[in-house]
Amino acid sequence: MPTTPASLRLERATRQWLELSERRLAYYEELYRSGRWRHYFPTQELFAVRMLDAIKVAKVFRELSAGKRRPPPVVQHQDLRPAA
Repeated sequence: MPTTPASLRLERATRQWLELSERRLAYYEELYRSGRWRHYFPTQELFAVRMLDAIKVAKVFRELSAGKRRPPPVVQHQDLRPAA
C-alpha cells in the first residue's frame, strides 16, 4: 500500500478505533467478571448480545489494522441529493 497522507490518516484512524474497541471489550469483560452486569442489564441474554457485539467489533478492527481485511467500499447513490 502506498504511503500517502490519506492512507496514513486512515491507518491512524483505524488504530484509534481499534484502541476504543479494545477498551470497550475490556469494560464488558470486567462487567462479566465482577458480576456488575446485573446492575445494567435485565437478563443475561441481553448482556451476552452486547458482549458478542463488542467482540465482533474488536475482531473487525484487529483485522483492519493488521491489513487482513479491507474496509467496505463506499456506495455512491446517484438518486440522492446532497443535504442543504
